[in-house]
Amino acid sequence: MAENKTKPTEASVTAFIDAVADEGKRADAKTLVRLMKSAAGEKPKMWGPSIIGFGSYHYKYESGREGDTPVIAFSPRKPAIVLYGVTGFTGAEALLGKLGKHTTGKGCLYIKKLVDVDTTVLETVFRKALAAKRAKHKS
Repeated sequence: MAENKTKPTEASVTAFIDAVADEGKRADAKTLVRLMKSAAGEKPKMWGPSIIGFGSYHYKYESGREGDTPVIAFSPRKPAIVLYGVTGFTGAEALLGKLGKHTTGKGCLYIKKLVDVDTTVLETVFRKALAAKRAKHKS
């Protein structure tokens, strides 16, 4: 079985964000760290070279594949900010309908700029996604 590529690292979240070339994405990343840290109650950690994650849980699929992944996370990529682990909970569609300009795909939420969305709704999405995942993956 292939080993997971995305693992927690000791890399600096601050240094990663400071190296984001686009000034707007850099500012949005700093805001997302603040919002996700508040929602998760945990410090950010780098997962792989470009994902900032909060918390972690162990998963195991029926196929036998298992590993650890952040509870919620994001990556400030060039085309859009990718938010991981923030969809798929009961009521997500209704909340996302109030969020503002975004797209979704394969469990991810894509936002071009934070000014395009209602950050109060986004915070609610984070909190509900965290609660659902923590309830599902209690150890």
